[in-house]
Amino acid sequence: MIKTYFKTAWRYLLNNKTTTLISIAGLAVGICCFLLLTTYLLNELRYDRFYPNADRIVRVGNNYKTINDNQETNSAVTPTAVVPVFKRQIAGIEDGVRIYNYSGYKPVTVQYKDDLFNEKKVLLADDSFFKIFGFKFLAGNAASALSTPGSLVLTASTAKKYFGNDNPVGKILKVNQTNNMMVTGVIEDVPAYSQIKFDMLGSYSMLDRSKVLKWDSGNDYSYFLLKPGAAATSVQQKMNLYLTDVLKSQQKPGRHAWFTLEKLTDVHLHSSLSNGLEPSGNIKYIYILSFVAVILLVLACINFLNLVTARAAERAHEIGVRKVMGAQRKQLFIQFITEAGLITLASLLIGLALAYLAFPAFSNFAGSQLGLSTWRFTWLAPLLSGLFITVTLLTGAYPALYLSAFKPVTNMKGHGSSKNGNLRKGLVVLQFVVSVFFIICTLIVGHQLRYIQSMDTGINRSQVLVMDIGGMPFNKIETFKNAISTQPGIKSTTASYDSPVQIKGGYTITQAEGKSPDYSLSITGIPVERGFVNTLGIKLLQGSDYTPADEKQVMTDTFANRKYSFIINETAARALGWKPEQAIGKRIGVNGRIGKVKAVTRDFNFASLHKSITPVVLFAEYDWFSKLLIKTSAGNLQNTLTGIKQTWKSFYPNTPFEAHFLDQEFDEMYQNEQRTGGILNIFTAVTVFISCLGLFGLAIFTTKQRFKEVSIRKVLGASVSNIVALVSSDFLKLVFTAIIIASPLAWYAMNRWLQDFAYRITLSWWIFVLSAVLTVLLAFITVSYQTLRAALINPVKGLRSE
Repeated sequence: MIKTYFKTAWRYLLNNKTTTLISIAGLAVGICCFLLLTTYLLNELRYDRFYPNADRIVRVGNNYKTINDNQETNSAVTPTAVVPVFKRQIAGIEDGVRIYNYSGYKPVTVQYKDDLFNEKKVLLADDSFFKIFGFKFLAGNAASALSTPGSLVLTASTAKKYFGNDNPVGKILKVNQTNNMMVTGVIEDVPAYSQIKFDMLGSYSMLDRSKVLKWDSGNDYSYFLLKPGAAATSVQQKMNLYLTDVLKSQQKPGRHAWFTLEKLTDVHLHSSLSNGLEPSGNIKYIYILSFVAVILLVLACINFLNLVTARAAERAHEIGVRKVMGAQRKQLFIQFITEAGLITLASLLIGLALAYLAFPAFSNFAGSQLGLSTWRFTWLAPLLSGLFITVTLLTGAYPALYLSAFKPVTNMKGHGSSKNGNLRKGLVVLQFVVSVFFIICTLIVGHQLRYIQSMDTGINRSQVLVMDIGGMPFNKIETFKNAISTQPGIKSTTASYDSPVQIKGGYTITQAEGKSPDYSLSITGIPVERGFVNTLGIKLLQGSDYTPADEKQVMTDTFANRKYSFIINETAARALGWKPEQAIGKRIGVNGRIGKVKAVTRDFNFASLHKSITPVVLFAEYDWFSKLLIKTSAGNLQNTLTGIKQTWKSFYPNTPFEAHFLDQEFDEMYQNEQRTGGILNIFTAVTVFISCLGLFGLAIFTTKQRFKEVSIRKVLGASVSNIVALVSSDFLKLVFTAIIIASPLAWYAMNRWLQDFAYRITLSWWIFVLSAVLTVLLAFITVSYQTLRAALINPVKGLRSE
């Protein structure tokens, strides 16, 4: 019996190749996209869940606000005292670890024999690191791997890069040309779905500050392993009670500081704190892509459902004859479900093959290494089985119930499908509602990203080359600058503590002229060299830029003897209650630095455009710079870069040359948006393809059903254009209905999305009009071939049977 069902279903599918191919094509593409997206989503959702104690690990967030601040400051970096003190004082904490991003300000130069590399993923951590995170050791002892200041643990791929197949344990690597560090262990490569990524892990004890417990100046990422059964909220409350007691005598009235604890498994997608160890994801984009994955699969199922019900009239005679011959409804139901199952199985296999072929390109696009290997077999097998059953039921259940319910007498008269027209129309409208929605969203996302890239942020990022020089003495920086300044193509040079598009320094104005003694204002501060304002094209509203005289006043070794001059932005002046012209010459203090305001700049964006501009203070200070900024001219850029590289090699032959442009750094802050926008572009095109494929299939059957009507109209004098317009209008009415429904939905959704940006576009009418025009044009092109073909056919053929 089962064999008969399969043979009959197979014969029917072969005899109706057009329906079969359209159904399989739509379903296969839908399943392929579903697999690609769910694999990406799985990779994002499994972040940090592989650690043995993942459910007990928390990250510490550092927060503070003064009475004069408009908003609180939140950070993921914490002071040195947090881990050692709270490990002793809080009963619910089993262990803790401090992690410092050693390569955060510049790549770490590592040398072994004649091999020299710039390493960009080097962390330092307390010796408790491996107890908390539980990485698997391939060589060495986890308990003692970080016990001494010169210890260094490598990942397997890094060990192979330096030592080949030799045992690396006990071998010495020269780090930053001064530190000899011994390899004490080798671990498996850090999984891509870990927020803590590194190629080398050294001992935190090599830092001088590791021995000093301070409650200010946060630089470390702090993690705790809670005891079994300990509640994070209770531990957090005890930490803050202790902190309040400790800081009573240390901070001014009106300043409030507190810590928060975040679950490790929540950090990647749910945390609002910046993570210097790994770019964070965003749970909102997970929801968006989950919706896209499901809707693509549903649209593909709708295609098949529409095509099957559209052929109901043709199958009415077949069903009537079968019922007259004694076929039961149950047997017909099984027959139609078998047909759906065969199409689903073929689509699933083709979709799986397409996904396998698409994974390499999709991985590059998504910024993650994805593939079928991302799935465990115990997850993939149930997914594919569930997909087969779900799609078969979605595409086969209604047609099977509907067709098997036809009455023999009605069927033999050819009226079996008169009731399903509205359903088909509704499903077509649903498909195009989704298509129009995605088209509008894609256009708006692209418009917002272009706005971000072209917006005047107050800084001229164009042609600014950035070199990471963290820790280089200023006299060496100055010598190098003098050497390259005479080269053609270089306009100006300067240095700064942070990147000008990602200034992270948290400072406080602790005194200001005309303010009370307990005045306190949280600001973002950055030590800069003379020429910073000019090189970046920052506009001065009042005052003047730094001069050699200002530079000389802060070049003394004794901190107390320095005479500072400050350049503040207009937001800082406003927060201090001054107009730009009033601020000049006013005396302020910034974390112990006392001086006068020399200039006020126009506001400039120094962080992501998701955030509003906050008070900024620039001050000339030459103790430590991490970035060298070189303004180049537009002509013959390659020669300019070659000249800089050659000069660098002549000065520092043992340090590889690396540089990037400031524009690249700015764009990297919007990776999540660019990635999601790109994925939306691809799958919007797929959505439109699936919708148009279904429309094309329906056009074939509709024109076939109306063949006699078209023939009669032609005999009565209707022109080709009249007939094309008549038949196409039925479909275009559905498309217009979809546009009316989708437009307000897309407006609402994208208006919500844009709220995440402090600086955003307005939703212009032309975006919705353009989306409507594109959709109507695509729909018309899709159906016009069949309608034109029907209009051009000889009417005698259509009327021959009458």
